[in-house]
Amino acid sequence: MALVTLRTPSTLDLPPGFRAVALRESGDAFAHACRTAGEEGAGTLVWVRRFDMAEFAVVLEPEEPLAEARKAVFMGMAATADAIASLCPPERSVGIAFPDTIRFDGGLVGGGRLGWPKRCGENEVPDWLVFSATVRVSFAGLMEPGKVPNATALDEEGFEGVGPAMLVEAFARFLMRFVDIWQNEGPDRILKDYMKRLDKDRPGDTLAISPAGDLVVTPATGGPGRTVPLLDGLKAVAWLDRDAGGPRL
Repeated sequence: MALVTLRTPSTLDLPPGFRAVALRESGDAFAHACRTAGEEGAGTLVWVRRFDMAEFAVVLEPEEPLAEARKAVFMGMAATADAIASLCPPERSVGIAFPDTIRFDGGLVGGGRLGWPKRCGENEVPDWLVFSATVRVSFAGLMEPGKVPNATALDEEGFEGVGPAMLVEAFARFLMRFVDIWQNEGPDRILKDYMKRLDKDRPGDTLAISPAGDLVVTPATGGPGRTVPLLDGLKAVAWLDRDAGGPRL
């Protein structure tokens, strides 16, 4: 498949309420947003100007204690997945592996992260949260197509002309809508949007999110269920290659 050369713009077209902070290609959106969240405030959207990845982070100011506010990761993940789905070719699937891995037609394409103040207790309201995501747009010559069957990039999947900036802008629009829903109706509708994309290890299993945000898996066979803790998953960041600074291959 021929690659489309995309220019990375210096500015983003964002909805009202967002303020963009652009980093150079070597920047780390998640680390920068966590480091400056207390000063920059809610709605700050940090993004890295690179052509091979859509890497961005947004600052949130929750009103709930950390144990409840942490569920904002579901909102961020749903907004990221919906942004990808809004730009992808028809009849293609965007899936989520609990809690923070994004797959496109089964191939790992990116994931999300959640940050909060280190000294904030579970029953305390955090001064800020940071949701960050990275989506692989192109292998950028690092890997030949088909050599990594468990991973993919958007330009390998028919996303003609879709660059990182377009994905970040789409994310911001979906996130704004979800924040409005959360504030006026609570998180239930957003959880449904997240749940409809959750991958199952085995067909027929029943998935549910507990009040604590953990994943509860009930096997179709009727055997004992299992619980996958949200906090453990967020700390593991299983999709991330920390050395390379992007999604695993």
